[in-house]
Amino acid sequence: MYWTLELVNHLEDAPWPATKDELIEFSIRTGAPAEVTENLQELEDDGAPYESIEEIWPDYPTKDDFFFNEDEY
Repeated sequence: MYWTLELVNHLEDAPWPATKDELIEFSIRTGAPAEVTENLQELEDDGAPYESIEEIWPDYPTKDDFFFNEDEY
């Protein structure tokens, strides 16, 4: 299983919190690349919903990870 920004972007609008099955159904319904669905199928399923993308991909960059000063613009 591997994640990239391009792949995980397809899950940003997912209905969080969501179970593994809900995320798989969302990826299929929205036409996400097959790799997204394959990665989701490899997730562990303990029945508990995932609260955010960070639970799926802990290295998901947040707004704080970028050195962009919004006040300058």
